[in-house]
Amino acid sequence: MNRFKDKNVLVTGAASGIGLAVARRFLDEGARVVMLDIDEATLRKAASDLPQDRVLVQVGDTADKATATAAVKAAVERFSGLHVLVNNAGVATEGDIMATSEEDFTRVMAVNVAGYFHMAKAAMPELVKTRGSIVMTSSVSGLGGDWELFAYNTSKGAVSNMVRAMAMDAAKDGVRVNAVNPSFTATRMTEDMLAKPELVAEFRKRMPLGAPEDPEGVAAAMVFLASEDARLITGVNLPVDAGLMASNGQPHQ
Repeated sequence: MNRFKDKNVLVTGAASGIGLAVARRFLDEGARVVMLDIDEATLRKAASDLPQDRVLVQVGDTADKATATAAVKAAVERFSGLHVLVNNAGVATEGDIMATSEEDFTRVMAVNVAGYFHMAKAAMPELVKTRGSIVMTSSVSGLGGDWELFAYNTSKGAVSNMVRAMAMDAAKDGVRVNAVNPSFTATRMTEDMLAKPELVAEFRKRMPLGAPEDPEGVAAAMVFLASEDARLITGVNLPVDAGLMASNGQPHQ
């Protein structure tokens, strides 16, 4: 497919995992891609084997408003516009409310919520010009609760409703806003989980299509939501969860 020929895409958290898979998929479909991440060394290594004429590397912390402004400006200056924003950068800390420090809670919210706000606000004027779209990485943790993930659940719950509110407001300008809600996916963020065979086995019991999910499968759904094929879809939180949320929670008989 070549759905994004001559289209410009900005992806945050693009150095690895879902973000890198998304960037690669957009490039495969003809797009020009701005790859933004805080980890400069990993980002530059990841981008080094991609088509250099269609890739622009940007380094920064999305929790900082200046990063968002600079990334959008760079996209417009290098590629003459912006058609898609993928809000994907994220962090997580473990613990219930009593175990979550104020510093950890503030950092998670700064990246996962305020970072998405900064990026979307900076990108929106350009997306209005192109009648573009925003796709965000939320989580099944933004649709239901987990044990011992208080800060992360709070942030992803905010993202899931941010998508709905933003979609309603942006529709008048022809901009669509959607999210994917993955479950357990093989990324750097889940390396500690992947190292626990018993935990992986428990996820496999709950995810009918198998666990862990691959970043490329999540990326395929995100690129679909950004495409013209999804032109009538906005305000959606799409579970890309290998069937996890199909269950009502009762055990297998």
